[in-house]
Amino acid sequence: MWVWALFDLPVLTKIERKNASQFRNDLLDLGFQMVQFSVYLRHAYSKEKADAIAAKVGACVPESGHVQVLFFTDRQYQLTQSYHGKATSGPTREKPDQLTLF
Repeated sequence: MWVWALFDLPVLTKIERKNASQFRNDLLDLGFQMVQFSVYLRHAYSKEKADAIAAKVGACVPESGHVQVLFFTDRQYQLTQSYHGKATSGPTREKPDQLTLF
């Protein structure tokens, strides 16, 4: 069974940013891996273990945060399709012919 944690946390103030960062670190400490910026994933061996993990996630949620915990079986996760676009790296600059000193 796979446990997904999807969240939306406010980051307008310094304390909200700190709480959001702490929540992400809590997820990592619980064994989650980041899939996208606000999507984390962890495998559990049983539904009971997945429920225990979800309860731990719920205990870590910041006061003004919104978190969804989704459960997928191994079969459902196997059917997941992932798409990646081309990576963007900003404008490219020409390399100088010789070392530029300033």
